[in-house]
Amino acid sequence: MAKRIRAATVEDFLRAQGHDFSEFEGGAWDPGVRVAQAGRRMVTVFWDGPGEADQLELIEAELRSGGFHVVATQQDCGGRRRLEVSLP
Repeated sequence: MAKRIRAATVEDFLRAQGHDFSEFEGGAWDPGVRVAQAGRRMVTVFWDGPGEADQLELIEAELRSGGFHVVATQQDCGGRRRLEVSLP
């Protein structure tokens, strides 16, 4: 069973890797990473902006090298790509 994880843990890791984070301004998200708590044992990572697939692939590799368990998923009907992150 996966361990508990906090969105802040993943965010701190990604900030240390030099990633810019998305902010909601003027009715839209600025380009960058967005991290959301998806339960006690999962955090979801999104990329807001162009190059979503490529950026998530890069982030996935960094998270895996940092010891996180990562599953790349996509919302139904061709929706948003995302990474589901947990601790093994």
